[in-house]
Amino acid sequence: QGQLVESGGGLVPPGGSLRLSCVAPRMITSVYNTYNMKWYRQAPGQQRELVASISTSGTTDYVDSVKGRFTISRNNSLKKVFLQMNDLKPEDTAVYYCRAQSSPDSAYMPGDYWGQGTQVTVSS
Repeated sequence: QGQLVESGGGLVPPGGSLRLSCVAPRMITSVYNTYNMKWYRQAPGQQRELVASISTSGTTDYVDSVKGRFTISRNNSLKKVFLQMNDLKPEDTAVYYCRAQSSPDSAYMPGDYWGQGTQVTVSS
C-alpha cells in the first residue's frame, strides 16, 4: 500500500488537456528502473482497460482509441511516470490507475503494484 501515488486528474471540457503523474515514493531508484509502467482506466460499469505502457527501455504502446492523443513518458531519476492527455473526449472519462510491474529479467524480487486512482472527467 502506498507504493504508487497518482495525481493530476480533474474536470476538463472536450478538447482539453490533462497531465497525470504517478510517483513511487517508497522504491529506491535502482529498483524503479527495473519496472515496466502502465496506465489503466476504468469507466463506470466497464472493465478496467490498459491505456498505455512504457517499458524499462522506454518502448511505448497505446490502445488504439488514444493513439495520437496520449503520450506516456517516464523520469527514472524522479521515479515518476506521466500520461499527457490531449484532445480529451467524453469517452475518456474514467478513473485512471498507475501500475508498476517488475521486468521478468529483473534481479530484484518480483513486484506488481497499483495506485489508488485519479478521476478524469471530460464534460462541458
